Amino acid sequence: MNYREKLEKLIDCNNGLILTQDLESAGIPRHYLTILMRENKLERVSRGVYLAPDAFDDAMYSIQARNQRAIFSHETALFLHDLSDRDPIAWSVTVPFGYNASHLKAEGIKIHTVKKTLHQMGVSDLKTMFGRPIKAYDKERTLCDIVRNRNNMDPAILNEAIKRYLGSKDKNIPLMMRYAKELDVQNILRNYVEIIL
Repeated sequence: MNYREKLEKLIDCNNGLILTQDLESAGIPRHYLTILMRENKLERVSRGVYLAPDAFDDAMYSIQARNQRAIFSHETALFLHDLSDRDPIAWSVTVPFGYNASHLKAEGIKIHTVKKTLHQMGVSDLKTMFGRPIKAYDKERTLCDIVRNRNNMDPAILNEAIKRYLGSKDKNIPLMMRYAKELDVQNILRNYVEIIL
């Protein structure tokens, strides 16, 4: 199989989306991307992200593919975990302090920052609606994050999320309270839980 066939197969396996890092992992020279772009079989949607004309642009996957340290959080994670019915107006991500996220802000993405030691706490593997892998905080970490950010969001979203979580079968309250302690929102979260229960 030559490089071109290999690349076309890779694009097909990824539902029309290809990243330059996928190309490098497969050992395919980058100029094959240029060839396919000249033939209108691929278009560049952003730096390092290419899409076949008949494929759906998976914005969440593209964002994370270009920004490995950005983890979907807050309202976006609530939506991904089905703790909210509201589609996020803008994607929300959390990055460690010191990460230059100005390019993400320019794209209209809501940026939250956290200490480097807390950045990876509660990360889970999820899938976009197109079935591509992404990283987001788990339900418990997400609830702690929205409690921390409660003054900047609609209280109805927060209350609904906690109600849905407490009514779910897969809740892990001890884990949520451990995260709350680490994030210094233990008492506030406990108050919310007690009021709703």
